[in-house]
Amino acid sequence: MRLSPDLVRSLPAVALHDHLDGGLRPATVLQLCAELGIAPPPIPPARDADGGTDVPGGAEAPTAQDIAEWFHTAADSGSLPAYLSTFDRTVALMQTAPALQRIAREFVEDMVADGVVYAETRWAPHQHTAGGLTLDAAVQAVQDGLDEGVAAAEAAGSTIVVGQLLCYLRHLDPSDDLVDLAIARRDTGVLGIDLAGPEAGFPASRFAAQFSRAREAGIHVTIHAGEADGPASIADALDCGAERIGHGVRLVEDIDADPGATSSADDMAGETAGGTAGGAAGEIAGGATGDAADGAAGETAGGAAGETAGGPAGAPTSTQGSASTPTARFGPVAARVHREQICLEVCPSSNLQTGAAAELSLHAVGPLHELGFAVALSSDNRLMSRTSTSREMTLAAETFDWTLDDLEQVVLTGLDAGFAPAATRQTLRKDIVLPAFRATREQSAREQSARGQSAGEPDAREPGPRGHAAREPGAREPGAREPGARGHAAHES
Repeated sequence: MRLSPDLVRSLPAVALHDHLDGGLRPATVLQLCAELGIAPPPIPPARDADGGTDVPGGAEAPTAQDIAEWFHTAADSGSLPAYLSTFDRTVALMQTAPALQRIAREFVEDMVADGVVYAETRWAPHQHTAGGLTLDAAVQAVQDGLDEGVAAAEAAGSTIVVGQLLCYLRHLDPSDDLVDLAIARRDTGVLGIDLAGPEAGFPASRFAAQFSRAREAGIHVTIHAGEADGPASIADALDCGAERIGHGVRLVEDIDADPGATSSADDMAGETAGGTAGGAAGEIAGGATGDAADGAAGETAGGAAGETAGGPAGAPTSTQGSASTPTARFGPVAARVHREQICLEVCPSSNLQTGAAAELSLHAVGPLHELGFAVALSSDNRLMSRTSTSREMTLAAETFDWTLDDLEQVVLTGLDAGFAPAATRQTLRKDIVLPAFRATREQSAREQSARGQSAGEPDAREPGPRGHAAREPGAREPGAREPGARGHAAHES
């Protein structure tokens, strides 16, 4: 089955890592610039009708296409700090409640148009008070926009669950205000907190007290790490209580590929048995709603079983189920991420722009997925990277020869790692995600049959072709409380 952009866009997707200030529509940038009296980005000089001579004064009336090209070119810098400098333009337009509300509403509209059924948008409220808004007023404006978008989607017959993540910025001084906001608003739209901004020189441990307080209060935590800094930054984030890692692609620096080595069938059987046991134990203990503590306990038990049967952490690891499969040896950070199935929020296109990867064929998402790490794909910054979640999925599938089963695994991994209540995500899984992939697989089988091809081609394999253990969404660490869902779900059945 060819995973065309149209086919991928028709499938349900999950967006865990999408920055609100990095996803403005180019047309919205132009309109807000005009409304607020802010000059648009400097557009290259216009040309005459023949395209040969500069028109004096340059492009006096830039188009949305001009804006889109400017942001993409400016962000294509090769460094994270330079990439982040383009956000000065968008943040300047997001200093009023109406602007924040509009951009949040359009975020939901764009997610629905891209096939996304579960989305978390992240942003840094501290950057949006220059116009006189309080932190709470800014968060409320964003929530109003998200609620409008969800209501409109529901009225149009679409289903989407959304929530917001409040970002601390690494280069600013730590404060308790965002944790206070997250605690106060966990039942009205805020799903957790994040740490973003320049990595090098600004360790997550500066905010250790804030993250500790958040976790004690049952607030979920994700932290950017392993993009502009190495595996040590990922370890630092995990030590601060990160449940997910934003990007994390430099984790491959802690993996020693050994193409000449092979793993035994016994090692494979042990890993598979452990994963299956964990999934089954979590489902049985947690019940149909995927109870947080019980699901995590089942997963932990399964992980222990797999480690016992398949070898200790750091041992040669294979994911293909063959006695002649190449293996890789994990360092301590990679072994921890793999063992605990910490979700990596991977955004390939933006990584190319920031220099985390030289080209897509060399991007870490291929080997990380192949080795059984928990990988979810997202768009990061749709404006700066001129992308979407479905495009990221299409690019990965084309580049790494993924099948429909691989895409399904990535979507389910993202849903599993989401911060919305487990019961809400379980509904999406049962009523939307699994049926959609099943229907696509069945349609492919019918088309193959009509062409006289036999059933049972590789694309018809059971989900989890690369050694992933199927897990119920909603597994949490024991004792972690779920945030409320009010204001997020467009539809539950």
